[in-house]
Amino acid sequence: MMTHNSEAAQKKTREVCELAPIMPVLVVRDVANATALAKALITGGLPALEVTLRTPAALDVIAEMSKVPGGVVGAGTLVTPQDVRQAKAAGAMFGVSPGATDALIEACLAEDLPLLPGAATASEAMRLLERGFTTQKFFPAEASGGAPALKAIGAPLPQIHFCPTGGISLSNARDYLSLSNVLCAGGSWIAPDALVSAQAWDEIEALAREAKQRLTD
Repeated sequence: MMTHNSEAAQKKTREVCELAPIMPVLVVRDVANATALAKALITGGLPALEVTLRTPAALDVIAEMSKVPGGVVGAGTLVTPQDVRQAKAAGAMFGVSPGATDALIEACLAEDLPLLPGAATASEAMRLLERGFTTQKFFPAEASGGAPALKAIGAPLPQIHFCPTGGISLSNARDYLSLSNVLCAGGSWIAPDALVSAQAWDEIEALAREAKQRLTD
């Protein structure tokens, strides 16, 4: 059975996924770029931001981005309970993980951090469903068979909705978003390393706006 906290957390996770068709997946190396990057993405119409814990600056980036009005900032690449605690302390409003372990799930419940846990197979999705997770991340999406695989997994598990991530681009995002079991997709093409390093905020805002406009039905 789900606890009250996990029910509320799942509701929050779904609400985050429903904010926009694309959730930018961000790898930010310099905290000095955090505020301007968040503003560009939010202004472009993509307010749900996943900051991956793949750089030493990530926690500071989350702290800075969480101050930007209109954004909902989450921590990606959660792997350990310590990741969860640090992300929550930094100001993350939700978490995203490549897979899921009992220890990670328990840490998110303890910290009251809504979690979007990763699954790549029907068995993984079913195990998460047993724990009450009706909103999950399909990862790595393209390497796991792409939209056809996610459609096939969804047929016997219609109660689960997904945010596919991994290999998603503007050219294939609609393949996923057209599925009845997909709420949004995660993409790194919105804010590529080169544009962030060059502080090309107008270009990043334009990419966000393009994704929002072209992928919103």
